[in-house]
Amino acid sequence: MPEAHPSASTHVPVEVEWVGGTEFAAGRADAPAVRLDADGKAGPSPFDALLASLAACAATDVVTILQKQRTPVRALHVRVEAHRVDATPRRLASAILHFTITAPGTTAAKAARAVELSVTKYCSVRSSLAADVPVTWTVELRS
Repeated sequence: MPEAHPSASTHVPVEVEWVGGTEFAAGRADAPAVRLDADGKAGPSPFDALLASLAACAATDVVTILQKQRTPVRALHVRVEAHRVDATPRRLASAILHFTITAPGTTAAKAARAVELSVTKYCSVRSSLAADVPVTWTVELRS
C-alpha cells in the first residue's frame, strides 16, 4: 500500500458494489449510492463521473466564493468538454469547463476570478488529476 502524504488526513472510505453487467453502486457506507454504468446506459460511466466530479468540485468553490463576495448565485451550470488519450488506458487528455452563472450583483471580472481560483487553487478534484492534463474554462455571466 502506498504511503500517505505526510500532511494528509484520512478520507471516509468509498465502497463500490457490483450490481450486475457493467453496473456498480458507489458511495460511502452510510450515504446514498450513485449508480455507475461502464456502458453509460443505467447511469454515468466512470469517466463521466470523473468529469462530473471535476465540474461539481469547481462549481462548489465558485458558489462559495461568490457567496463570500455577497453576490449569491441564483443558477449555475457547467458543461464539460473533454478529450481522451487514444491509447489504453484512455485517460483524460484535456478538459474545458464551460460555466454559465447567474449571480445578480456580481461582475464578469469577479465571476471569472471566482472560476479561476476554483480551478487553479481550491478544487481538490482538479489538483488530483495528472499535472500534464490541461483544464481550461469559459465563463458566461447572466443577469
